[in-house]
Amino acid sequence: MRRIEVAAAVIREGDRIFATQRGYGEFKDWWEFPGGKIEAGETPEQALVREIREELDADIVIGPLIRTVEWDYPEFHLIMHCFWCRKSSPELHLNEHEAARWLSCDELDSVNWLPADEEIISAVKDVLGNLSRAGLPFR
Repeated sequence: MRRIEVAAAVIREGDRIFATQRGYGEFKDWWEFPGGKIEAGETPEQALVREIREELDADIVIGPLIRTVEWDYPEFHLIMHCFWCRKSSPELHLNEHEAARWLSCDELDSVNWLPADEEIISAVKDVLGNLSRAGLPFR
């Protein structure tokens, strides 16, 4: 089975997370965290900076790794490194996605996440649900 390694940005602003809707391919209309393939010689962090510039015309600050998800899709095995991020550009522009939303903790289940992305939703909910407490992993 073909293996694809990607990096994904869980962009947090206050108590909301940025989600994007795919506009192409087999999983068109499904929701995901933005990011993309890691190219030869890149670290996951370098790939993520590049991909967010390409996809959203934006710069981000990368925080801690949330976790690495491995998922078997029918055509390939995915390895996805998911990082807490915050935007350092004032705006995000959709160059590849058909839609985007800022989702609160209560809204995270309102979109149809790609299966691999859904694997980290519980970790995201834990952080968003504890915003009133000290010690957030990344602001």
